[in-house]
Amino acid sequence: MRISVTGCGYLGAVHASAMAKLGHDVIGIDVDEPKIASLAQGEPPFFEPELPELLTASIASGRLRFTTDPAAAAEATVHFVAVGTPQTSDGNAADLSYVDAAIDALLPHIGDGHVVVGKSTVPVGTAAKLAERIHETGARLVWNPEFLREGYAVRDTVEPDRLVYGVEPGDDASVAVLDEVYAHALELGTPRMVTDFATSELVKVAANAFLATKISFINAMAEIAEATGADVTQLADAIGHDSRIGRRFLNAGVGFGGGCLPKDIRAFTARAEELGRGEAVAFLKEVDGINLRRRKRVVDLATAELGGSVVGRKVAVLGVTFKPHSDDVRDSPALDVAVALKGLGAAVVAVDPKGVANARVRHPQLDYAEDATDALRGADLVILVTEWPEYVGLDPVATRELVAGATVIDGRNALDRDAWVGAGWRYRGMGRS
Repeated sequence: MRISVTGCGYLGAVHASAMAKLGHDVIGIDVDEPKIASLAQGEPPFFEPELPELLTASIASGRLRFTTDPAAAAEATVHFVAVGTPQTSDGNAADLSYVDAAIDALLPHIGDGHVVVGKSTVPVGTAAKLAERIHETGARLVWNPEFLREGYAVRDTVEPDRLVYGVEPGDDASVAVLDEVYAHALELGTPRMVTDFATSELVKVAANAFLATKISFINAMAEIAEATGADVTQLADAIGHDSRIGRRFLNAGVGFGGGCLPKDIRAFTARAEELGRGEAVAFLKEVDGINLRRRKRVVDLATAELGGSVVGRKVAVLGVTFKPHSDDVRDSPALDVAVALKGLGAAVVAVDPKGVANARVRHPQLDYAEDATDALRGADLVILVTEWPEYVGLDPVATRELVAGATVIDGRNALDRDAWVGAGWRYRGMGRS
């Protein structure tokens, strides 16, 4: 297939590279000239495992090119729209200006037989409005939500766990086109669902809302555990044996972050209120509130462990990204904890294998270390906030020799508590005695 991908950020760059790997001819289009120049050289402007190799191989094959010229879309017949939908600056709703701009740029270059495929996460009702404009060109619209996990995005694109096509009634031709695009995944037995527009738009936000709710539920239980002396990790193990509940994502800690879950549940709430059904998802506001409280809980624990004041005390913060295997610091719990402690007067030194450059742009007031040893040396308190394998795997005995104060706050309940206590550390977990 001849494919264009408008929007070459995290979603678009991965999707374009993966489609080229699968044998399609792909042109990636974006208005950001430095980003396009970097991608054209085989250098992703963000960190994602496996992407540099995939990008380089796809360019070398001749099946992948990048440009800032929207007219290049005329070379393709299938047009993916993969631009961002961030939270608006003055509210919780999704900002659709990038989606509208992408469609505006595509319209002059599409026509009969072309298929526009929306992958951006949008409020329900968006696709129906866009379809009206696209129909005027003779082209058709499909909504095909993405389900990428940062750190596993290449695998999730090439071998997705499901495919959802939102189409208009009777549009079998568009279904056939997407089946050809995703022939590799379908041959592997990937489940495929064909729905209406509204259902396809709701799939992504509903999935994220459910995941956020599950994470915040166990963090709410952590609050109760902290008040009663219970152990939330054992609690999660016990209820996770119930097949109706499951153990995955029942890990109490400092909460979720990143560029998807927080803004998606807020945008979902805002859209439900616009539809007059705000009460149906009112619980998501409490899900968001629980999540944000866990960040404050880490700051409160740090203050208590340092005798009621962090002023002038060196605090080593291990991790600044919102999750490991990513350089994404958007809405990062780790970075929020570091910034809050700095604001209280602590001498914060933060470290991260991939996220320091992005964190420094957002919060230059923090001090950053090149490696964990530099951050740990002379620290009065250590806080693990992002569970990078190299931090989870630290030797507690050797680490004890670097620090001034042997107290660790395990913001992800990822460390071996017995090993750290056995090495002479005072260990504080989240929802653990």
